[in-house]
Amino acid sequence: MPSTNQSIVVNQSIQTVWDAIKDFHDMSWSANVITKCDPVGAKPGNEPGAQRVLNDAFHETLIEVNGDNHLIRYSIDNGPSPVSPDDVSNYVGEIRLTSEGDNTTLVEWSSSWDSTSEDAVAFCQGIYVALLGDLAGSLN
Repeated sequence: MPSTNQSIVVNQSIQTVWDAIKDFHDMSWSANVITKCDPVGAKPGNEPGAQRVLNDAFHETLIEVNGDNHLIRYSIDNGPSPVSPDDVSNYVGEIRLTSEGDNTTLVEWSSSWDSTSEDAVAFCQGIYVALLGDLAGSLN
């Protein structure tokens, strides 16, 4: 099962970081990577089952949002190669926050999926590094 895991330390409290990312329909903290975030359906962005389309390409569904554990889990349901349904299945991404002091938060972004190819590893790693950089930049 291929996977990827990236992290960054943000010089903000865990609550500040959580407030920025907890709404699945709000990607305004990543304007350099996500140019368009369209909610799909009527579910709010803090409710499992909420869906979105990012940059007219990535169709995603919120699996879990847990404010107590500062955790978001989501699936990629459709997207371009190498994360298309022809390339991967059972794609699950996870964002986890861990407090490392009053004003320091570790943000970990990981994902795993089923595939016979490793092509999505570098693709996802590059995107997550850019997203994490945007998050830190928007909050610092």
